[in-house]
Amino acid sequence: MEWTDEGIILGTRRHGESSAIVELMTRSHGRHLGLVRGGAGTRMRPLLQPGNTVNAVWRARLDEHLGYYALEGTKLRAATMFGSPHAVYGLTHLASLVRLLPERDPHEDIYETVEAILDDFENAGEAGVHLIRFELAMLTELGFGLDLSACAATGTMNDLVYVSPKSGAAVSRQAGEPWRDRLLRLPPFLQEGSAGTNSWTGQDLEDGFRLTGLFLLRNVLEPRGQGHSDARDGFIAAVTRPRARAVEG
Repeated sequence: MEWTDEGIILGTRRHGESSAIVELMTRSHGRHLGLVRGGAGTRMRPLLQPGNTVNAVWRARLDEHLGYYALEGTKLRAATMFGSPHAVYGLTHLASLVRLLPERDPHEDIYETVEAILDDFENAGEAGVHLIRFELAMLTELGFGLDLSACAATGTMNDLVYVSPKSGAAVSRQAGEPWRDRLLRLPPFLQEGSAGTNSWTGQDLEDGFRLTGLFLLRNVLEPRGQGHSDARDGFIAAVTRPRARAVEG
């Protein structure tokens, strides 16, 4: 068995004295593990960092075997990302979300989204917006997508500012006003026809993560006996505090 594909390194772990098991999110073969000979050595260490994109050749005698990777770097972005707290937390959180997908199950749209996020991860606030949208995409991919296109009560597509914590459907300002304390806030950057990149605040990011966090926890993580990771909490703090300080200043 042999295939060649693009992949993003999610993580590595030492195997034996000199090898490493590398976990990739690949474009066409999903989340896939493989053994890299010499992967535990100093020569391979810069290549095998999470966040790097590689060209991967996987070989095994049978498809169900772990197999071996031959890797060649194409985008070595990890060294730059590791200098930024929000990028370190964000990359770890991205990897934990991708691990919710079944191993070796192709999800090309998710791969392309992760690649685009990592290529545009320098600004903390924009990274926060990207991660919230990615959490929404993961909910959809796992079968728990939210309906933010129209008001659940009236059917209108205008002035959608709330989300029902029960149904995951959007609610308009007028319909939701009597129950506003029981509803989740829909941040402007998730609303249809919202303004550009700078139309959000630290509070908007907190509201967005509260929204996605509730449904991820209830529908995906808790049924698996899991909770939100420390990396997610660290990322939220890293992307909201600078924005809040800028507003206060």
